[in-house]
Amino acid sequence: MDTQQTNDRTADAGSTASASDTSTVNISANGRNVGSYTSVTDYNSSSGSVPAANTAVAAGSMPEGGEQTGEVDANGTEGQTEGQVEELYPIALLMDELRHDDVAARVQAMKRLDTIAIALGPERTRKELIPFLEDVIPEDEDEVIAIAAEELGKFVSLVGGPEYAPQLVPVLEKISACEEPIVREKAVASLNLISKSLSDEQIQQTFLPLIQRLAKERWFSLHIAAAGLFESVLIRVPSDIRTELLKLYFDLIQDDSPMVRKASATELPKLIDLLAANFHTPDTVNEFHWDIITSMYENIVNDNQDSVKFLAVDVLISILSFLQLLGDRTHHPELFDSLLALINDPSWRVRYMVADRFDKLAENFDDDSYTLKLVPNLLSLMKDNEAELVNKADRSIMIDDIVPVISQLSMDEAESKSQDWLPIFGKDATIKYLLPIFVDMLKDEFSEVRLNIISKLQVVNDVIGIQLLSESLLPAITSLSNDKLWRVRLAIIQQIPLLAEQLGVAFFNEALGQLCMDWLWDPVYSIREAAIMNLQKLTKFFGEDWCKKELIKRILEKKQSKDFDNFICRITCLLALDKLIPVLSPKVISEDIYPFIDELKSDQVPNIRFNVAKSLASIAETLYPEYKTIVTDKIVPTLEAFENDDDVDVRFYTKQSIEKVNKHLQDTKQ
Repeated sequence: MDTQQTNDRTADAGSTASASDTSTVNISANGRNVGSYTSVTDYNSSSGSVPAANTAVAAGSMPEGGEQTGEVDANGTEGQTEGQVEELYPIALLMDELRHDDVAARVQAMKRLDTIAIALGPERTRKELIPFLEDVIPEDEDEVIAIAAEELGKFVSLVGGPEYAPQLVPVLEKISACEEPIVREKAVASLNLISKSLSDEQIQQTFLPLIQRLAKERWFSLHIAAAGLFESVLIRVPSDIRTELLKLYFDLIQDDSPMVRKASATELPKLIDLLAANFHTPDTVNEFHWDIITSMYENIVNDNQDSVKFLAVDVLISILSFLQLLGDRTHHPELFDSLLALINDPSWRVRYMVADRFDKLAENFDDDSYTLKLVPNLLSLMKDNEAELVNKADRSIMIDDIVPVISQLSMDEAESKSQDWLPIFGKDATIKYLLPIFVDMLKDEFSEVRLNIISKLQVVNDVIGIQLLSESLLPAITSLSNDKLWRVRLAIIQQIPLLAEQLGVAFFNEALGQLCMDWLWDPVYSIREAAIMNLQKLTKFFGEDWCKKELIKRILEKKQSKDFDNFICRITCLLALDKLIPVLSPKVISEDIYPFIDELKSDQVPNIRFNVAKSLASIAETLYPEYKTIVTDKIVPTLEAFENDDDVDVRFYTKQSIEKVNKHLQDTKQ
């Protein structure tokens, strides 16, 4: 599509556009002039946005101070109709915006491609928009091209459906030649998306030639693009063509460019998985093309670039997965040898990938003899000098070999490893080998080490049982209850419900009861809040009688201490009792909780008064109708008095509480 633009700065006596640009665009398609478009655009040079006048044009209206004229050649005659001119606006507007100096404006134009296509209709989209894009897109900025590539993948319905989908291929083929990876990936993704709508005949007529062209061109970027397209066609073509495709892919695996080899090695597991899913039965197994696949794998394993070689690990996993589907272990020896070579590779990237995928490798070998042979190699990975690699090699298989390594790692701040081995070690081995390490790590000078161990107490308990946990680790845990780092204290508090449920009431009262009360008065709010939350959980475990004796009694006694003069002490008592309301009987609430809270209604601090208002609503919902008199004669009048409080927050929460109480009273009467 050819465009020609001329700008005239003119001032018409009857026009208000004297400070505007008048643009005329002559439009032609396939060598034939189809019209012209004239707009008056009032630019704001500092806005960086598409001119407002253009928006008016797109809507088919006349911008102030401007005019549009059109000349359309139809059946060899020249004429001008309003409808024909308006049909030109969308494409003309897009052309105008795509020439905008601001990249952001051009990006926004590309994001509206679907809107333009809808306005044009399928036929004009095919005949005008797509050729125009094919001409202008490759010359634009990468950011604009990437958006266009992504949008074109959604264009199948906009060009008229699958029948016309192949017309989208040429423009995306041009984009796929881009050296910028993001742009190329967008184009390949759109091509793969479009391929799903193509018939098998269209695949052979359009997509196969596309792949062959890209794979045989000189430029490495085209080879990379080709590698990403095989997944769309590999299982949709006849057997003989599939063989040729795999041979072509083998050429990419052996390409001179390391970037092409890396791209093709990256995509190979997808192809293997596709073949495995479709050809894993005895009568179809030949279609897997074992010889070609394993030759590709061997080339990757022996590649001289570690950025390519480390991808062999994922390829090996896919091959092993296929063999597992077949129940075939005859190839395990040579595959195992290749894995050993990767484990001992000089490149840390290759060793890292083995460590990262070690569990999948062991799972897919599915053979204890091979798994056991891997143990010494796993140990070598755990002792590796590369820190990132060590963090990945954190599974255990053999206790006698691995525990000494764990002991060494525990001295090197590697606390995250040993916990993951507990379920594998089992009870006896954990007690013998790991507990001493855990105790030492609970005393570690680094807080993150202590936190990590504390957070895994559930795992420890599941393996060794609560008795040994309490005997071995509880002393160290309680010593951390006053740790100077509040996050350590918080981690301990969060484990209290677990310990309480397992220890039983007597042991808990002796070992942890006082700690739970002490945390209520911690200077850090998050600690106090977590401690309050625990009170409700503990009451559920140990019952109401325990709560009255061990919790409520101690909280009420605070009222007689000097600490009660402190706002934090009063609000903590109030919030703690409020949290207990849902798990206590109306009798305990009416006798112990309500009187204490009611006495705080005249507190000088607004925060306490509005929390009293909130608590009274909860109390009323629990007591009514069994203790109707308390609700109607005491709680309701108190809330009504709060409605006139000087503080706006008190009045706000009081209003909410009154609404809750009234609703509860009405629902109960019904």
